[in-house]
Amino acid sequence: MRVETVGIISKPNVPAAFELVPKLLQWLNGRGIAARIDEETAAYAKSEGLPRPDVPEGCELVIVLGGDGTLLSAARAIGRRETPLFPVNLGGLGFLTAITIDEVFPELERAFRGEHRMAKRRLLNTEVQRAGQVVTSYDALNDAVLSKADIARMIDLDVYVDAQFVCAYKADGLIVSTPTGSTAYSLSAGGPIIFPSVPAICITPICPHMLTNRPVIVPETSVIRIVSRGPDESVFLTIDGQVGTPIRQNDALICHSTPYCLNLIRPPRQLFFDVLRQKLKWGER
Repeated sequence: MRVETVGIISKPNVPAAFELVPKLLQWLNGRGIAARIDEETAAYAKSEGLPRPDVPEGCELVIVLGGDGTLLSAARAIGRRETPLFPVNLGGLGFLTAITIDEVFPELERAFRGEHRMAKRRLLNTEVQRAGQVVTSYDALNDAVLSKADIARMIDLDVYVDAQFVCAYKADGLIVSTPTGSTAYSLSAGGPIIFPSVPAICITPICPHMLTNRPVIVPETSVIRIVSRGPDESVFLTIDGQVGTPIRQNDALICHSTPYCLNLIRPPRQLFFDVLRQKLKWGER
């Protein structure tokens, strides 16, 4: 991989980054590689930064310094570009950001030599249709979540998969997740863990009124249609836990997999079940 320009996106207010960012910029500069940095990274380097959505433009690689939340924000900035993302864990759980601080420079060298392992994580698109018109559209790496906006009120959602009626859910909410997102909010709501390469979408109700309502896995090729039956703005759509919009009565949400993937650089020896054991403490007593 020929790299001439690298983007850097950072989590704010992380003590370790005050030492790591200047070293990283110096290391890249010594190899003749230009850096485009966001405003949070610039604070560590005491320089000027770019708005985060502008950072990936013209980059062959984007480095993320932070946790999974920072990675999700960076993935949204990358959008539908094929720019690989190099995730460094400066956060808490770090389920997706698996590269440690000690591994940063050896793994960057490996990536520049083309010896890295790439994981392709498919994106999920959600359109909000109102009176037959698309009013907004989002791509998600993890999930699209419909949740209640009012205190102590369940929401009513009609769900269809490929025009087949599935269920009229009465619940605190509904999660439509990718395999990547299956270990996030969906898992906390009782959903299954899906191996990242399995071509599937998971529909997980949040605290459903009917205890027989269980998570459903459908093919990646499915089109999921959700119709909100509650009052205006009693439902809120959240994408990857970071952006979203209020939903009105009779709005339809169309969820489907996109042809686009996030290209995520992974440590060569760390496999999916290694991460589950390490991060979710499987097998410990």
